[in-house]
Amino acid sequence: AIQAWIRLTRAQQQAMETIESSLKAAKLPPLVWYDVLLEVEKAGAEGLRPFELEGAMLLAQYQLSRLLGRIEGEGYIARRLCEEDGRGQVVTITDAGKAIRRRMWTVYARAIEAAVGRHFSDAEAASLSQLLERMITKGK
Repeated sequence: AIQAWIRLTRAQQQAMETIESSLKAAKLPPLVWYDVLLEVEKAGAEGLRPFELEGAMLLAQYQLSRLLGRIEGEGYIARRLCEEDGRGQVVTITDAGKAIRRRMWTVYARAIEAAVGRHFSDAEAASLSQLLERMITKGK
């Protein structure tokens, strides 16, 4: 189990470095921006409350608040007051946000293949996915 943990952690670090480097080389935002944009886009026109995004992203509130500020500053998301809770906000994706997310996905998908996919056959990748899913579901 210890050796598996060490290798899992190293593999994840290497994959993330490959992905982040690929995005940076393409002059695109970091991967965490992609994750935010994807979650907000999936929410549709209703958008997401920051606490909902926080749960989906597993980020601390203070980290998410700063991140949303930077993404909003680039024009990729918009925030508006929540109708149900006047103190709360709703985050929605802009057309520019949808476009940059699509551009990021093109690079991200190739980087996933370079970092992970090229090392496994389809059957091996499916087996690895099942093993990791077992860890995820039984770890809850």
